[in-house]
Amino acid sequence: MIIEVIRRGEKNQMKNKLLIGWAEKDITPDKRVKLAGQFYERISEYVETPISVTAMAIESGNEQLVICSCDLVNIAAEMIEMARERIKERAVGLDTSKIIVAATHTHTSILYYKRMFSSGANSLYKYLKDERKIVSETPDDVMDAKEATEFLVEKISEAVTEAWNNRKATYYANEFGRAVVGHCRRVAYDDGTTKMWGDTNHPNFDALESGNDSGIELMYIFDENKKLTGVVANVACPSQVVEQRSFISSDYWGKVKILLREKYGEDLFVLGLCGAAGDQCPRDMIRWINPETPIDDPNVKRDILIKRIGDTSMYDIGGTWELGKRIANVIIDRYDNAKDAMCDTAELTHKVTAIDFPVRKVTITEYNEAKKILEEYIRNSDKDKFDFNDSAYMHVCAGAMNRFEFQKDHNLYNAEIHIIRFGNIAIATNPFELFLDYGNQIKARSKAEQTFIIQLACDGAAYLPTKKAEQGSHYSAYVSSGITGHEGGDLLVRKTLDMINEMWG
Repeated sequence: MIIEVIRRGEKNQMKNKLLIGWAEKDITPDKRVKLAGQFYERISEYVETPISVTAMAIESGNEQLVICSCDLVNIAAEMIEMARERIKERAVGLDTSKIIVAATHTHTSILYYKRMFSSGANSLYKYLKDERKIVSETPDDVMDAKEATEFLVEKISEAVTEAWNNRKATYYANEFGRAVVGHCRRVAYDDGTTKMWGDTNHPNFDALESGNDSGIELMYIFDENKKLTGVVANVACPSQVVEQRSFISSDYWGKVKILLREKYGEDLFVLGLCGAAGDQCPRDMIRWINPETPIDDPNVKRDILIKRIGDTSMYDIGGTWELGKRIANVIIDRYDNAKDAMCDTAELTHKVTAIDFPVRKVTITEYNEAKKILEEYIRNSDKDKFDFNDSAYMHVCAGAMNRFEFQKDHNLYNAEIHIIRFGNIAIATNPFELFLDYGNQIKARSKAEQTFIIQLACDGAAYLPTKKAEQGSHYSAYVSSGITGHEGGDLLVRKTLDMINEMWG
């Protein structure tokens, strides 16, 4: 009887034997590109740090998982569909439905073709019937959207295929660290209103709308000789320190890679994952530090500027190095603990589901008001071309109008969601810029030892605000800022927790 139990245990260990493969592909273009992530056009002037896609492929028993992290502002569902079709032909035995592709949310990367479902992001120009008002024509030496999409699809396909084909016997360990990276960027005032990037040096300033999460979920991967091959880090902050600048940059994740490779070797892989961070940013809104040089963003202007002792400017390259050091130092600090806790087996369960989220609607009154404001603004302008101030203002109206048209034929938004058990770790994805409170609710009620949340995964559905944020309003909580509202957020939390906790029994 005892021998039988031992044999069964050995068999189960072999069944859950871990195989992990890595790959990284450079997506730094060899020509100028349009940069994604702002309401005005930016053309890249140079490369500050390379941008890349990094893939980690896992197999344990009969289950699979591939996570591909991309230095992009978001991920289009149609781009993943194209990549999966190519990967089917190249990666033998890989179930392409088990591929997760997520964005680090850098604002200094390639703008590619993306079907816009309902937001104001690409809807303004269809309401600008006067051609003189359009900002500029794309120069001939700039990569167009179709070319950019093809380029990215191929690189993602190559990275996933190579990682899958590179699977080898592996050890892993999960760890936890702490470093301040993200801060709440929504400022609440005593009349109940909220403003994204609002001025806190104001007599009516009440509080920041939410908190922040300084915790960093970590995973270390080792080869058969117990040499470190890769690190996974889940940080609740988008990589948008230099978001308004006109160069290509992987922001703070690029600096994390540089610093870790100096320590552990140039062949180290780093998989950076953005947690729930729709209302988070790298900037301390209390100890406001102005940009070192002017930037085209009306929200950053301050009427009264007081010199503060605080962080390095989180609008400039120095800020990317500061955050890169904080994250790299935590990873280095926890390395010895991970090395002592490595394991070569893990239960892997990977569920893929689709959730129908209710589309957040614009009322008839809101539509008529937005239409009136936009038409008057255009009619009363004597400018030949609108600048970034105009664009930011008009996008709000255009977004509401666009949503009104969209909701006539769309009641639901269908989203692909992945829930994974990997050893004692839970991994949960969503396609939103998910407000922090939702991520905290999932983590606090998850039965897993540790919970990784990956936002902007397998689609880019923009912001998912809380009820409190919707009541405070402003950008990121406007109806047009995302496809669904707090009802959708509550639904996501319930469904995610049900699936995670079912895996733990």
